[in-house]
Amino acid sequence: MDYIKKMAPIFEAMSTNDIVKLEDYRNKKNIVLFFYPRDNTSGCTKENIDFQNYYQNFLNKDTLIFGISRDSIKSHNNFSNKLKLTFPLISDKDGIICNLYNVLKEKKMYGKIFMGIDRSTFIINKNGFIIKEWRSVKVNNHVHDVFNFMDDINLR
Repeated sequence: MDYIKKMAPIFEAMSTNDIVKLEDYRNKKNIVLFFYPRDNTSGCTKENIDFQNYYQNFLNKDTLIFGISRDSIKSHNNFSNKLKLTFPLISDKDGIICNLYNVLKEKKMYGKIFMGIDRSTFIINKNGFIIKEWRSVKVNNHVHDVFNFMDDINLR
């Protein structure tokens, strides 16, 4: 499904900071939503650290960051505290937001097949439209690429 220049699906969910209602940011802030498979795994840890390292740069572009996985709030709080993250992590235990953004896919690990998050990132502009998406993300240089895209289109 192609989401580019389509209205972002709205949601309300618990995060490490508070309840996040996506529509509360419409006409106020740009949003980066990044979906990652699991807290405390090597790739997910690196991705969260990379977003934290760029966080002030995103704020300077009037952009908020939200990380989303199916982990619990307790897991997110521990992970966030360990990494000293200053942006919220959203818990999507039931996969509702993941389904809205079509990021769940069949995965195979140790011979078992399961539905897991396909690492993905979405940029939502202030008008509530998804203007860019990355799917099946490779962590190295990804956050740099996201920020450069925003810089290239002069998103503020």
